[in-house]
Amino acid sequence: MLPGGYSSVLRAANREEFREELVRFSHGLGFDTVSAITVVDLGLGKCEFINVDNTPAEYTDTYLDPVMQRSDPVMQHCRRHSVPIVWDQETYVERGLGELWEHQARHGFRTGIAMALHLPEGKHFQFGVDREDPLPSDAQELQRLVADLQLFAVHAQDTALRLLLPPAEQPERPSLTPRELDVLRWTMEGKTAWEVGAVLGISERTAVFHVTNAMHKLGCINKQQAVLKALRLGLID
Repeated sequence: MLPGGYSSVLRAANREEFREELVRFSHGLGFDTVSAITVVDLGLGKCEFINVDNTPAEYTDTYLDPVMQRSDPVMQHCRRHSVPIVWDQETYVERGLGELWEHQARHGFRTGIAMALHLPEGKHFQFGVDREDPLPSDAQELQRLVADLQLFAVHAQDTALRLLLPPAEQPERPSLTPRELDVLRWTMEGKTAWEVGAVLGISERTAVFHVTNAMHKLGCINKQQAVLKALRLGLID
C-alpha cells in the first residue's frame, strides 16, 4: 500500500484537497495525469458532469469536448461497463481512431487505465489515470496496479459524492438488515458464501442472496467493495 494508503482521500475537506489526493495517489503509482468525473443523470438524455483532474491546460478544451467524448473508446467503455479498461494505442487504432490517439499522445495521454462505478439513482463515478510510458508487461504486476486503482476509486467515489453534489443529491445512509450485516462481517473475515452459510445456519444460496442485497443497497459492484463501504460507514467493525 502506498504512503497515506487508500483512505486518506476520505479526509479531503474541499475540492482542492480532493484533487491533491487524486494526484498524490496517481503519481505514487507512476501516472502523470488523473481524472475523476462524477456524472448525474438528469433525465431525458441529459447529464451533469463534474470533473476533478490535472489535465494539461492546453488539452482541457479537447478533453472536455462532448463530441470527442462520444467517440473516445475509453469513455464509451466506462459508460457501459464496470470492468476496468487497460488501454494503449492499439485500443484506438483497431477502432479506426488512430488520429485521436496521436492527438492526445502529444499531451502525454499514451497509455492508461480507466474504470467506472455505476451507482443507484442515476449517479456514476468515472476514474482514470494516464501516462506516456508503457504499462507493465508482466500480467501480475499489471493486475496489482489495476487492483490498487479499483480500491482507491471506491474511496474516491465517496468523497466525490460528499464534496461535489448538493446535499439533496447525496445518497442516503443505507439501511441493512441484521442478517445482511452478519453476512458482510463474515465475508470481511474471508469466508466464502458456503462457509458463511455454515456459520449462520443458512444455505449457501441464502448467504449469496443477503450479500447481493447488501451490495445493491450500498451501491457496490462486488462483495469486497461492499465490505469496504460498510466499514467506512460504520455499519460493521
